[in-house]
Amino acid sequence: TETILQTVANFYNIKVSDLKGQRRLKQLVRPRHVAMYLVRKNTELSFPEIGRFFGGRDHATVQHACKKIKSEIARDADLRNAIQTLERSLGR
Repeated sequence: TETILQTVANFYNIKVSDLKGQRRLKQLVRPRHVAMYLVRKNTELSFPEIGRFFGGRDHATVQHACKKIKSEIARDADLRNAIQTLERSLGR
């Protein structure tokens, strides 16, 4: 999970602390959602565990993030490419 956070943070040129933090700036929300989606997809962690990992967020927040990214991947080629690039650099 730390590897996923580090990879996403590097990809979006932000700090890992921004991914775990409480700030809701637009430039942080998408990377945070992507990171939650990748953690969910590539680990056995539950939604509540992922929420705790991301600064004590509610499990519903994590579910929302994962659902949102999943539906946007279908429509947004840039996001789809970003996820593929991230998964390749994670060796998935």
